[in-house]
Amino acid sequence: MASVWAELKRRNVVKVALAYAIVGWLMASGSLQAHHSVAAAYALGKEGQLSGSFKAFRLVNPHSSMKLDVMNPDGSSTEWTFTGGSVSTLARLGIGRTGPNALKPGDNITVIFTPALDGASPLGLLKTIVYPDGHTVAFRVD
Repeated sequence: MASVWAELKRRNVVKVALAYAIVGWLMASGSLQAHHSVAAAYALGKEGQLSGSFKAFRLVNPHSSMKLDVMNPDGSSTEWTFTGGSVSTLARLGIGRTGPNALKPGDNITVIFTPALDGASPLGLLKTIVYPDGHTVAFRVD
C-alpha cells in the first residue's frame, strides 16, 4: 500500500512540475513575441520630418506612442502615430504629463522620425522632438 501512495505522489509532483513549465513557457513566449525588431516595421536609414499639432502621448510599456495632427496641402489633416521609448525613458527625458519637456495638446511641434517600412502609413519611429521654443529632445534609436 505504501508503494501505491508513493507512486501517486510522484505522479502528482510530475504533473505539477509540468504545469508550471507550461505556464512559464507561455508567459515567456508572449513577452518575446511582443518585443520585436524595429527593422521589421520601420525603414531604418530613412528619415522624415513633419510639423503639426500635438494631440497626446500614450504612456505605456514597452513602447509609448505620440499622436500628431499634420495639415495636408489640401487643408485636411492626417493623424500620425509615432512610437517612442518606454515610460522610464520618457521620464528620464522629462517627458510626461508634467516635467521640463511636457507637451500640451495643441502645441505646435516638429518631429524627426524613421518612417514606416511601407512608406505610406502615417506611422514613424520617433527620433527627435523640436519644441515651440526651439529646444530639442532626441531619442536613442537602435
